[in-house]
Amino acid sequence: MKAVTIARFGGPEVLEVRELPRPEPGPKEVLVKVAAATVNPTDLSLRSGARRPDLPPPYIPGMDLAGVVVEAGAGVNWPALGDRVMAIVLPTRPEGGAQAEFVRVPCDALAAVPAGMTLESAATLPMNGLTVRRAFDLLALQQGATVAVTGAAGAVGGYAIEIGKRLGLRIVADAAPADEALVQGLGADIVVPRGDTVAQAIRRAVPEGVDAVIDAAVQGGLVLPAIRDGGQVAAVRAFRGKVERGIRIHQVLVAEYAHHAAALQELARMAGEGLITLRVAETYPPEQAGEAHRRLTAGGVRGRLLIVF
Repeated sequence: MKAVTIARFGGPEVLEVRELPRPEPGPKEVLVKVAAATVNPTDLSLRSGARRPDLPPPYIPGMDLAGVVVEAGAGVNWPALGDRVMAIVLPTRPEGGAQAEFVRVPCDALAAVPAGMTLESAATLPMNGLTVRRAFDLLALQQGATVAVTGAAGAVGGYAIEIGKRLGLRIVADAAPADEALVQGLGADIVVPRGDTVAQAIRRAVPEGVDAVIDAAVQGGLVLPAIRDGGQVAAVRAFRGKVERGIRIHQVLVAEYAHHAAALQELARMAGEGLITLRVAETYPPEQAGEAHRRLTAGGVRGRLLIVF
């Protein structure tokens, strides 16, 4: 089978397509013929060596995919052969990540793709959607609470707005001028300018301070002035900054929900009903994975970049 691989750490040029043996599913696993797999910041970290698996190379990047079930291992009651599915997988596991023609997936990491949804669109949901679900579960906010979302025009930020509204929360979101209409269309109640002074802009809009921040822009300590005493931060990467005023920091690790099939299926249902907006920014064949990495590194991507097989 064809797979995007990393045999050595470095820039986008180290990505190469290799022919690897087609895997076989184990007990309670299925083999998925992949239609599309996303390119995420975690792939950049794996490629550069900032994130190093405790395994020998080559590594297969990619954390989420969508495709069709073509083989099932022992003890699989669902899904059936031919079912369309989306899944989250961890590229640090021995069998690697999502960017391959065929991928072994545990059944508890799968959800059905709703009718009418393309496989390319479906691939954009699992990792970022589960990240947001984990963030809100950690924050455990009451209806009516006010949440600020940084990086609101991105994939995590967009899902945070839409899911937050479904939870009955008031959403303050940041945006560049070119993204204001997008962020408003996703449902933000208040839109403020993005940047290093975003906390001050949020405080002007919400003088008492917000109850929590989902920091999808990874601004760390810069967001703290926006938060009321005793509030919370959901940090999608390691938090940088000194904690103050009793504010609690939650580290959001999507790997903790990598086998939360019920949560993924609920996200799929919401997307199928149009409650979550799935955005494909651009697609690339596996041979152009390096170009996808360069595009993501350049910033400003609105939606997800995909490797399509």
